Amino acid sequence: AVSAQFSLPPLEYSYNALEPYIDAMTMEIHYSKHHQGYVNNLNKAVEGTRLAEMPLDEMLINAEARGAAIRNNGGGHYNHSLFWSILSPEPDKTPNGNLATAIQATFGSLDSLKKALNIAATKRFGSGWAWLYVTPDKKLAVSSSPNQDNPLMDAAGSERGIPILGIDVWEHAYYLKYQNKRGDYLGAIWNVLDWERVSENYDKAMSSPLLLKIEKDSWTALKDFHKVMAQTYHPMEEGNFTPIRTRSGELVEKAELLASSPIPSSFNTTAIKTAINDLIMGSKKLHKLALKKGNDSKVKDSLDALHDVFHTIQGLCSH
Repeated sequence: AVSAQFSLPPLEYSYNALEPYIDAMTMEIHYSKHHQGYVNNLNKAVEGTRLAEMPLDEMLINAEARGAAIRNNGGGHYNHSLFWSILSPEPDKTPNGNLATAIQATFGSLDSLKKALNIAATKRFGSGWAWLYVTPDKKLAVSSSPNQDNPLMDAAGSERGIPILGIDVWEHAYYLKYQNKRGDYLGAIWNVLDWERVSENYDKAMSSPLLLKIEKDSWTALKDFHKVMAQTYHPMEEGNFTPIRTRSGELVEKAELLASSPIPSSFNTTAIKTAINDLIMGSKKLHKLALKKGNDSKVKDSLDALHDVFHTIQGLCSH
């Protein structure tokens, strides 16, 4: 049997409740067929794996690395769950509290934000989404993504953060009522968009530990060093010293690239800078040992020490 880890969130309104802006037939097909399909396929993809126990938002941080089934179906489930939750037959038409202040500071007015979102949605070629999201440095930003991607994902590149509002621009979201007139659909959606819920999403995002995880995951140079470290350290643990003896120079190169890369603002501390310098010194010492064909015991000690320094950085980035 397929794991029931993920399921459709209950709709808070009936299929016809968003008429005349979103028709009942579109709502029913979109929710009970399209969204259900993403849920079913996501459950199949995670069944029997450690991902079956992982929260969806954390899973999606590395969606590109996890493959198409997780990226497409996990994204589809997350995106639609957010979408249904911010629609309402009796919506609050204006943001409140902290979000209202942030929109004013970032975009100048709610109308300017709506215009930016409509432009992002209109310019998205083919299927995709337009987003309002909170960046790791706690700013508001607008973007669009293809297919079922979203700003949580590694696939989003520099446009990463926690989505608080998403507009579906797949044709199945509007074609039955609006045919190919995406602009008409985008004009109508604001009539059922609940800014009270979006304001709540903003407050949750601003205090979410996910922002720190996204910021760390976006530090590509750290991930690149980690990759070579893992590919050399774990074989050494099993008695295979060939990877570290042949790739020690790569560790020096990756450590130096890490030192020259911009450090994300949350991690730009004296302690982390010191640890990165230690990483360079340790990797150079290890490389010299490997070149001199030092005995396995010395290479192991040197790599163990380097591994400890790396995990010091990892630990400092987790607080």
